[in-house]
Amino acid sequence: MRWTFPLALTFLTICPWPRPALARPEELARSMFWFPWVGAILGLVFWAVHLALAQTLPPLPAAGLLLTVTVIVTRGLHLDGLADTLDGLGGGRTPESRLAIMKDSRLGAFGAMALVLVLVLKFAFFSALGAKGKEPMLILFPVLSRWGMVLLAAVSPYARSEGGLGQAMTEGVSLGTVGCATLSSLALTYIVSGIHGLPLLAGAGLLVLLLNRFFRRKLGGITGDALGATNELLEVAVLAGVFLL
Repeated sequence: MRWTFPLALTFLTICPWPRPALARPEELARSMFWFPWVGAILGLVFWAVHLALAQTLPPLPAAGLLLTVTVIVTRGLHLDGLADTLDGLGGGRTPESRLAIMKDSRLGAFGAMALVLVLVLKFAFFSALGAKGKEPMLILFPVLSRWGMVLLAAVSPYARSEGGLGQAMTEGVSLGTVGCATLSSLALTYIVSGIHGLPLLAGAGLLVLLLNRFFRRKLGGITGDALGATNELLEVAVLAGVFLL
């Protein structure tokens, strides 16, 4: 476990924390224990940035700059996965053809539309959080989205026969890792929002199970790109759910 936290931090963020040059697959799988905690760190950064911007800027420019920060500090990693996944789902007719399209690094029409929609929705939610007094939820939405990736990796098979980054997660994540990540997410949810945030946790878990069924049917399982897409969809879903509490 020595290197698993730095591994999770450098994998999910732009942070250059030193770690072994080549992480073993089992180390990457064990690092998923820390995914909700890295999400909490990201959330604290987003919350602090929002508070600083809200002191000097109107809501819309502040939301735009906050959105920019979220992309920079995560390197757009999961947005890339979202675009690749939607290109594959939109352009392929069989699981094999969809997976082949997802490996193409070029941005297609479906991926571009998905990126625009997700970014516009995040911008809208960010701009409305202050008016509704929901700013602390900026801490929570990255927690639940990163936990969702852990849960999806645990319940889904890996789709590609040739292997890939996601294979280490889907085949190496243990029940103990999932359980600890779930308890961590539960604790963080309660700390941030009390019992009022528990429906968000339950809703995120339900969405993960639905995505598991969807990816199994469309792709035969999941890939690293599908995990990234799940993170982005969960972020939007949790932000939307905040306004229903």
